[in-house]
Amino acid sequence: MIIVGLTGGIGSGKTTVAKQFNALGIPVYIADDEAKKLMIRSKIIKRKLIQLFGEQAYINGALNRPFLAKKIFNNASNLEKMNAIVHPKVASHFKRWVNKQKAPYVLKESAILFENNSYINCDYIITVTAPKELRIERLLKRDETSLEKIQAIMNNQWNDDRKTEKSDFVIVNTNLEDTIRQVQLTHNKIVNFIQ
Repeated sequence: MIIVGLTGGIGSGKTTVAKQFNALGIPVYIADDEAKKLMIRSKIIKRKLIQLFGEQAYINGALNRPFLAKKIFNNASNLEKMNAIVHPKVASHFKRWVNKQKAPYVLKESAILFENNSYINCDYIITVTAPKELRIERLLKRDETSLEKIQAIMNNQWNDDRKTEKSDFVIVNTNLEDTIRQVQLTHNKIVNFIQ
């Protein structure tokens, strides 16, 4: 199975792009969503996160996201330790998911595809970009967040130049109509490559 990685900085519009690929019949694995589910379902992850951050990591069996966010976003060491617990489980879950798919290729959407080195398991990489100001504007509308929190997340991610350098395709997501056109063109190229 051909694996296409889909990445981009926070607020770039990866989800919008993923939905367009999905509309073309391409199965999409949203790594961040699956990681959150595994952090609740997996007893091993739960035990290790409690060992790392203490009992406050979970409240009544539910992941204490605000607590964890405070622990990791301004602490690269804690972020690295948490990723070392969660990412291997996500990787094995993804492999099982891939084996069940019947499309010409699958999409693995991950904001930190490069940062966690999972790009090495992809046949092609698509990076979604948008101007920083637009990304911040989108995030302030979408999330109950602050400029400071957005900046902290952006600081933990590679910049667009670094990502696009290592990518096979770049989709500039500033206008939905144009984004849909770019997705269709990219899809056609990938299908042509694998035939």
